[in-house]
Amino acid sequence: MKNSKRSDLAKREELTAYKLLLPALIILLVIAIYPLGQVFYTSLTDRQFASGQETEFIGFDNYRRLLSVTVQKLEPVVDEETNHPILDNETGEFIYERPIDVLPREPIRYREYKTFTIMGNRYVLGATDVDFIDAIKNTVIFTIISVFLELVLGLGIALVVNSNFKGKGITRTAMLIPWAVITVVSARMWEWMLAPNRTGMFNMLLDRFDLIENNIAFLASSSFQLPAMIAVDVWKTTPFMALLLLAGLQTIPEELYEAASIDGAGPVKQFFSITFPLLKPAMAVALIFRTLDALRVFDVFQVLLGQSQYSMATYNYFQLIGNRNMGLASAIGVIIFIIIFGFAIIYIKSLGVEMDETS
Repeated sequence: MKNSKRSDLAKREELTAYKLLLPALIILLVIAIYPLGQVFYTSLTDRQFASGQETEFIGFDNYRRLLSVTVQKLEPVVDEETNHPILDNETGEFIYERPIDVLPREPIRYREYKTFTIMGNRYVLGATDVDFIDAIKNTVIFTIISVFLELVLGLGIALVVNSNFKGKGITRTAMLIPWAVITVVSARMWEWMLAPNRTGMFNMLLDRFDLIENNIAFLASSSFQLPAMIAVDVWKTTPFMALLLLAGLQTIPEELYEAASIDGAGPVKQFFSITFPLLKPAMAVALIFRTLDALRVFDVFQVLLGQSQYSMATYNYFQLIGNRNMGLASAIGVIIFIIIFGFAIIYIKSLGVEMDETS
């Protein structure tokens, strides 16, 4: 009888829990799942933004247009008389076919993305949408480098402000100033500092110390554009990373450090044997927040680079607003979502493992 009563009570509690969760599930369905489903459906059509054109279902054509790539071998150009490959008089190397002549044009036209050599053979990598492939590359490089630098610098700042010294409270407040500045405002500040003339702080300093002969166009030169975006993001977001890591540091009991000091462990050994292992869960949370945020970076690229270099989010904006191609823009949004979702799954699983190890 007692077991029966407990079983009935457990069932009633479970039913009550489901009833309490129902409002949250309905809200989630309305504000998240339905819009996401609508975006996915739109990505399968040729819908135009702000247009009276009739929408047609085109299946996965938008995805094929965005993600299709091909690799083609380039053959050396042969002299018809001698039947030998023609050499370039200046470089002494073979003259190869033009990439445009070997890349497919039907049913989808491919454009040259990059040429490379493997084991003496020349190849061309073609893509149907070179700009989107570039946007993916820019976003991934931006994410990996900026998040790594923010983690290293944020950890250093967190360790400093976690120690005892005069003015610790003021220092903790001051370190958050870059993060508190609106991204568009900070981007404009950096635009002035990176100006390609003497009004730009970096060109002025480099010229003052005779490190450059001519001013550097940081935001116009393709070699400096991505590093500039990374620098702006690291300056602004490192305080946020430091704040998350500081919260993790403050959960580590001080008694562990005291015991380690008595055993003769120095600061370096204490860091790797106490601080780093116990800080892993907080580091994983910080990495989740920053990586997912960096993968959908928009404002810094849009304000400073416009259409000269794209991130995935700015290319999505360009297709929707500039080309009014809502179907293609929706497909880009779905791809961004899938990439972010993949990173989230990886981080969440890693976080679970780390938390189990340190618990």
